[in-house]
Order: sequence, then C-alpha cells, then structure tokens
Amino acid sequence: MAIINIAAYKFAGIPHPEDWQPLIKERCNQLALKGTVLLATEGINLFLAGSREAIDQFLEYLRFDQLFGGRFADIETKESLSDSQPFGRMVVRVAKEIITMRHPTIVPESERAPHVEPATLKAWLEQGVDDQGRPVVMMDTRNGFEVDMGTFDNALRFDIEKFSQFPDAIKATLAEQSNLKDKTIVSFCTGGIRCEKAALYLHEIGLPHVYQLHGGILGYFEKVGGEHWQGECFVFDERVALDANLNPTVHSYPGRPVKD
Repeated sequence: MAIINIAAYKFAGIPHPEDWQPLIKERCNQLALKGTVLLATEGINLFLAGSREAIDQFLEYLRFDQLFGGRFADIETKESLSDSQPFGRMVVRVAKEIITMRHPTIVPESERAPHVEPATLKAWLEQGVDDQGRPVVMMDTRNGFEVDMGTFDNALRFDIEKFSQFPDAIKATLAEQSNLKDKTIVSFCTGGIRCEKAALYLHEIGLPHVYQLHGGILGYFEKVGGEHWQGECFVFDERVALDANLNPTVHSYPGRPVKD
C-alpha cells in the first residue's frame, strides 16, 4: 500500500496553541499517522504520512472540526507518494514561530505575500521577463545544503545555515546588487512557508516587485513539472530528496539537519 505524504501550512492566529497540542497528537495517533506538526500563535505547519483514508480523515478534522473555528478550512496541501513510512514517530510541538525568522514585524497571518502561480512563472522563465517586461530573478530562500542538491536555473542563492540568517544575507546582497529593485523577484522554497515570510520581508526593505512562488518547489513540480529546475529537492524526512515527478531519489545525504 502506498503511503501518502502531505506538507501544508497556514498562517492563522492561534491564541493558545498549547491547548491544541495534545488534541492534535491524540487524533494523529488514532489515525496511525507519523510526522511533525508545529503550532505557534502565527499558525500551523505540518508534514504527515499515512494511508489515504487516514490523511483524508485528518484533513477533514483540521478543516471542519469546531475546535479550530474554521481557521484551516482552506488549507492547501502538497502530496507525494512513497512505498514506506518516511517518518519514525509522530511529534506535535509548540514553537515561537512555525518557521523561525526572528523578525517580529513580519506578520503573515495579517498580511499575505503576493504570489505567482507555477504556470505563470514557467511562462515568465521561458520568455525571460514577466508580463510587464521586467527581468525575473529567482531567489532561493532555503539553506545552503538544500540549494546544493537542486535549484532553479540561475537562481540567486545564499549560503545560510538557517532561515533566521536570511534578512542579513539579503541586505548584504542588496548592497552589492542595487539593480534588484528594477527586477521582478520570485522567492521560492520547498513548500511555500519560508518564501512567504521572505517575500514580505523583501517588501519591507523596499523591493517593489516581489512574489512568492505559490506552493513552493513541490507545488511547481506538481503543477508544471521540472522545467527550468536542475537537480533534486531536499525534503526533511527519510526520503531525503524528490525528483521533479515527486518520486524519492537514490541520493544519500549524510545526516539530516533540523528544519529551520
């Protein structure tokens, strides 16, 4: 039986995430799911794997149970398949942020970043400019070891070890490449969460033409395939990496860094 793997996040205000922690953990255990769920006052971030029926039941619970008050009714998921369970256990924990940036003025639950759909981005990359004729710059917001395994053609990258280093890294880049203000920047990451915060931060520091890739790299693979992409996409589970068809690769990565 194939294992369904889902990745999802939603920025939505949660006043007391610690109250939901044991309830979500209990529901996941009842459904024999494994993976990670992060809760914070800014929202939820999850990576889960299990049977088709179990995944569907959990998503119905998350979207429609009265406990959540409709906060996650429109949560979007990215799916892929594996032959075996890629997680060793089920973890539900409370964090300060569902993706750590340490920049309190960025509040995605109050203001969403502008986004570009995968099909539109593919067209931009093929023609070399956006619909207004501006050059398009792909900006990889992931950690350096992830970028080493694969990224978009000619993407701007930062050799950071964790996402909280991104603000300083982009400021240093802007000091050297002031012409970025005249271009359209598309921030991207694995599933969308890091590049959404990154896009908001780029707007905050004065870059006028910034979009987030809707659905991240996995969403791009799902919607339009792997054109303009080179290599593999690192994922934070025992599959290690996926190809553009969302299949696990044979890539072997020594060690498994903590997601940040």
